[in-house]
Amino acid sequence: MSPRYNPTPMSGCLPAFGRHRGYPPRDGWLRKVYLALLQDPAALRRPDATVLLGVGTSMVPAMAFWSQAFGLAARDGRDLVPTDRAHWLLDDETGADPYLEHDTSLWLLHWWLVSAEQCHVPSWRYLFGYSRISRYSRTELQGRFAAAAEAAGHKTPARSVLASDIACLVSMYALRDRTAAGIEDELSNPFRTLRLLDPEPPAGGAADRSHGVAVRRSAGRSCSDVVQAYASLDLAARAAGPAPGSISLARLASDPLGPGRLLLTGNEDLHLAVHRVADQHADLAVVQSGEGQETLAYSRGPALLAKEVLATAYPTLQPGAGRASGQLASPSRS
Repeated sequence: MSPRYNPTPMSGCLPAFGRHRGYPPRDGWLRKVYLALLQDPAALRRPDATVLLGVGTSMVPAMAFWSQAFGLAARDGRDLVPTDRAHWLLDDETGADPYLEHDTSLWLLHWWLVSAEQCHVPSWRYLFGYSRISRYSRTELQGRFAAAAEAAGHKTPARSVLASDIACLVSMYALRDRTAAGIEDELSNPFRTLRLLDPEPPAGGAADRSHGVAVRRSAGRSCSDVVQAYASLDLAARAAGPAPGSISLARLASDPLGPGRLLLTGNEDLHLAVHRVADQHADLAVVQSGEGQETLAYSRGPALLAKEVLATAYPTLQPGAGRASGQLASPSRS
């Protein structure tokens, strides 16, 4: 088993705790950074970066962090440059969803974030991929994050830093109240629509909505079939290599770095999604293995098939949609 699949939580992650500066990715941030870097790779280092991006001083490094965490920007010395993935998704002329208007794109970005080869958000990786508990107090979760960081060989983060990670997780994914202020807050924090987390008040205490964290294990029911199949093939490409082959549906559902865990899709929902996509793609099939297990078989390289499957979720990428599809960069992992 390669280090990529080391069962130790937070292995393969950068020791990047709290680098979001307390800010979850807000509406428009990823596109703003992409457009700025297209014009000037040093844009986020310029004295007028706050004016260019229209944000406060402390938000600029947070925007740089999230663009890298999602794999949409990469370091080139001191500068940042957009990746092929960023061009594929955000380009004005050929991008799949430049304004991130579709929930499919948010689920895709979540997958890219937590499944990254070098994950920038180890607390996110642990909570979604390795934790089997659905409800935590904030104190308990801090302790689990600290223990996982130590087991992975990272310097144990300060409690205040881990508290910031937890607060950011809740702000990013927990749907708040439906008042006018809550709806406005939701619109500025687009990942809340995925409802991966619920904040919980302390038992028997006042309704302090930041005290508890609950993982919504059924949230992935709203994830599109295409993203679940894409993630399945993405895992297969990293686990088994580039050649045609197969991967068991049991592994897709249970692997800490697989779609079942990271996308919060239940066993049955993931199986149904993979079946439906395979029924529509000549190079995919769900078959029985010699041991009687269902497996996803792919007759061509899984990485290429993943990209082809993903493109079917975006009408603008289909033949005859009015875009130069042959000029599209693929959503590679770099």
